[in-house]
Amino acid sequence: MTIADTASSPLRIFVGWDSRETIAYDVCEHSLQRHSSTDLEIIPLKQDELRARKLFTRDLDPLASTEFTYTRFLMPHLAGYEGWALFCDCDFLWTRDVAQLFAEADDSKAILCVQHDYQPTERTKMDGKVQTNYPRKNWSSMMLMNCGHPANAALTPEIVNTETGAFLHRFQWLDDALIGSVHHTWNWLEGWYDKPSDGQPPAAVHYTRGGPWFKEWQDVDYGDLWTAEADMVRAKETA
Repeated sequence: MTIADTASSPLRIFVGWDSRETIAYDVCEHSLQRHSSTDLEIIPLKQDELRARKLFTRDLDPLASTEFTYTRFLMPHLAGYEGWALFCDCDFLWTRDVAQLFAEADDSKAILCVQHDYQPTERTKMDGKVQTNYPRKNWSSMMLMNCGHPANAALTPEIVNTETGAFLHRFQWLDDALIGSVHHTWNWLEGWYDKPSDGQPPAAVHYTRGGPWFKEWQDVDYGDLWTAEADMVRAKETA
């Protein structure tokens, strides 16, 4: 797939939404739109709305760090099990055209993601939530998913609502050969990866530990870029 191939219709992007981080979502959406060369259809995954539609019925999980911990896996169903769609957490700042990521879509794969070897040392993240370690941590924080791939038909709402977090976040419904890889610039974990040597910011900065919208997380890499983007959002809201 090329960038030209994606330009005929809006690119579908699902973004996690959390009531504690609405400004993070707004900045993520704004940065996606601002750098895009083509039309985007950006859908916030709001848990209360999905519950009202009877698509999400899981009991509240005290270990879930966000309101979209599980709802992200409804993406194939919400996309009608057709075409490609992207999911990302709300704590992303995009600095590059997301169509370049869609151009890496490989129809032989069910999912493409950054295959991190992420082992955080902090005990807490964001607003005091417990930081847990597990295999394939943060792989599911940005997923370019082939919603029409036969293997992803297994992600029914029933499965999303009943399977364990380990099953979902480790992509255990898939054969490993169906999980493709993209460069970590598309999910650059702040505080884990080194800054690019060319001086340019990563394509997508992920403030997974916490970002400038929390007072405890002001001194983070590329925090100035996030703050500048937030200023643009606020300026549009007051215009």
